[in-house]
Amino acid sequence: MEKSRPLWDNPLQFVFACISYAVGLGNVWRFPYLCQMYGGGGFLIPYFIMLIAEGMPLLYLELAVGQRMRKGSIGAWKIISPYLCGVGVASVVVSFFLSMYYNVINAWAFWYLFHSFQDPLPWATCPLNSNRTGYEEECETTSSTQYFWYRQTLNISPSLEASGGVQWEQALCLTLAWLVVYLCILRGTESTGKVVYVTASLPYCVLIVYLIRGLTLHGAVNGLIYMFTPKLEQLSNPKAWISAATQIFFSLGLGFGSLIAFASYNEPSNNCERHAIIVSLINSATSIFASIVTFSIYGFKATFNYESCLNKVILLLLNTFDLEEGSLTADNLSEMKDYLMATHPQEYAQLSPQLKNCSLEAELDTAVQGTGLAFIVYSEAIKNMEVPQLYSVLYFIMLLMLGIGSMLGNTAAILTPLTDSRAIATRFPKEVISGAVCFINCVIGLIFTMEAGNYWFDIFNDYAATLSLLLIVLVETIAVCYIYGIRRFEKDLYTMTGHKPNWYWKLMWAFASPLLIISLFIFYLSDYILTGTLQYQAWDATQGQLVTKDYPGYALAMIGLLVASSTMCIPLGALVTFIRKRLKRESVSTTA
Repeated sequence: MEKSRPLWDNPLQFVFACISYAVGLGNVWRFPYLCQMYGGGGFLIPYFIMLIAEGMPLLYLELAVGQRMRKGSIGAWKIISPYLCGVGVASVVVSFFLSMYYNVINAWAFWYLFHSFQDPLPWATCPLNSNRTGYEEECETTSSTQYFWYRQTLNISPSLEASGGVQWEQALCLTLAWLVVYLCILRGTESTGKVVYVTASLPYCVLIVYLIRGLTLHGAVNGLIYMFTPKLEQLSNPKAWISAATQIFFSLGLGFGSLIAFASYNEPSNNCERHAIIVSLINSATSIFASIVTFSIYGFKATFNYESCLNKVILLLLNTFDLEEGSLTADNLSEMKDYLMATHPQEYAQLSPQLKNCSLEAELDTAVQGTGLAFIVYSEAIKNMEVPQLYSVLYFIMLLMLGIGSMLGNTAAILTPLTDSRAIATRFPKEVISGAVCFINCVIGLIFTMEAGNYWFDIFNDYAATLSLLLIVLVETIAVCYIYGIRRFEKDLYTMTGHKPNWYWKLMWAFASPLLIISLFIFYLSDYILTGTLQYQAWDATQGQLVTKDYPGYALAMIGLLVASSTMCIPLGALVTFIRKRLKRESVSTTA
């Protein structure tokens, strides 16, 4: 049975698959935000400490378990102990939840990509109203990029309660996204192994192009200075360390079962220790590289907005006080304002509400993450570039490659345990199993294409995996070190790689990593409790901005169900195994 198990063509293909899975959208839209929030370059200190104490050891552990047991997550943990079958089931459930909503991001990327061939870009200016006498009122109260995202892409409802209907354009894009994923996973490692070369390498090509372009943009230096200037006082902020640990944990994709699934297709003699180090270092280096690109774009956007603000103020003052052209510049604006306030106090007081306080620092301090960064901030910057269509196409192709690469890992975490099951694999061919998983996910995913779909997306994104994954990886670590036994695991590694793990790995597995995970678990649990009523950000079309609202009762019930459905798999799995063994023992004793 083991001989017939599919294998990667070569170790490089496996490394590319892991990089394609681990290096995802979080590297582009989450890490730069954390740098911005927690001390710029100073954030790299807790980040790399957490990489050494948590990231690399746990990645090595999962790869080693998959390679040694040569099974998906359910089978692998069942071999370690029959009572741990629930750990694998929990991983599959979390991966299923993730696949349900994650591919919607690829659908949005397709939508933006298709619109990137227009001249001008559809988010460059506000559309005209129905009377063609002016611009759409909602667009005028916000910006053209926000209007395109919230109204023309999402057609978002004012609240979660107003669910609305399915947006057929988004539904078609979601169907296309799932079709692409299906074609990539159709023949298992045979097809996935070829695709990962593209999904892992193409984003780097696009990032290099963006880096070259970004560094030549006016104001890019302002963004880079902002990023690399360390604010060391943030090192005393516990949230900086918590955020660093969380970013490492989720960026590497620990606990989903994808890494175990990928490693199970390795040759038993593969050096998984070396590959764990390579993948984790490349993942972290990519985060820093993507941040340099992002902050050069940030700098350009912030400088553009700052100078536009200055020009509007200067034009307003020139026209109001009939000043000579060229007498008012950005350099003397502050002095001239003081002068005009002193010489024309009444006129200046009337004009004062219209005079904005333009600040480059305030523009750079505007922290955005997630879809806001990917689809609003970047599109805002792209529209102001030369040949914006080219950079728009490149950017959204990069997002697609990152998203599809992560989806290959997510679906592998679901499919590998299914194809490992004799009951399923003997009845259905691999193509049918893959098609069924994609079809079910696509149908359920239509929820996220409704007018309130983005609010459901946020619920799944915030609550479907966080606590569950922490619990899964904690149980995994304890299981290997204290149930399977670290000495036994050490011998397995020696058999596979030809050398035993050194003191660093054993110390991290047995003590440091579990303590870190427990700390994270306690932090998130207390954070949820202290927050009180959970809230979400809803789009107010009249104000043209996001407003905070309380989640309705059924949404809170859904959040509870999402967390419980995966975490409860672990104790339930152990309980079912115990009952089965007890019944089997009783039937044997009765027969005797």
